Amino acid sequence: MTTLLLCDDHAVVRAGLLALLASAPDIDVLGEAGSGEEAVTLAARLRPDVVLMDLQLGDGIDGVEATRRITAAPNPPHVLVLTTYDTDADITRAIGAGATGYLLKAERPEELFAAIHAAAQGRTTLSAPVASRVMAAMRGTRPTLTDRELDILGQLARGLGNRDIARALFISEATVKTHLGRIYDKLGVDTRAGAVSVAKEQRLLP
Repeated sequence: MTTLLLCDDHAVVRAGLLALLASAPDIDVLGEAGSGEEAVTLAARLRPDVVLMDLQLGDGIDGVEATRRITAAPNPPHVLVLTTYDTDADITRAIGAGATGYLLKAERPEELFAAIHAAAQGRTTLSAPVASRVMAAMRGTRPTLTDRELDILGQLARGLGNRDIARALFISEATVKTHLGRIYDKLGVDTRAGAVSVAKEQRLLP
């Protein structure tokens, strides 16, 4: 049995996660926190195996600072970040603060459960897009996109949909989709917004 403390500032999100976690017979949720300060206090009092931590927590300290304080205590629990944010800065700050793993909220339930158990054993789990970003940062290299992929990325940044991109570049929508798939793979993302965000961070866009 893996014991867990849940920290998220949105009550509806906490309720949904609690219902989901209740379906896992080998995970026992000891408590829930709605702020970073509350998470630090409950982690010291309840001593769970894992703290499931959101990064953006409204007023007060954020998830990164809460993680830093929790992991600085004697015999601390492992902190598994569960967030919608996957920028290089967020990932670097969270891992630097002592987080054992970093998951995105888009993960499937079975992947979340597996990550919780892995974190309890001190093993690192990263969502695929996050792992790609970490590896790229470690290599110190920027993704290499073709001229056509850069053209499509530029149209994405303008907010155009696939049909409008196809018209602007005189190609078919199917070709646009094919290029988008390659762009997503190279940038380690799975959304249009994520592609634009990473492209800006990597200075791939003018």
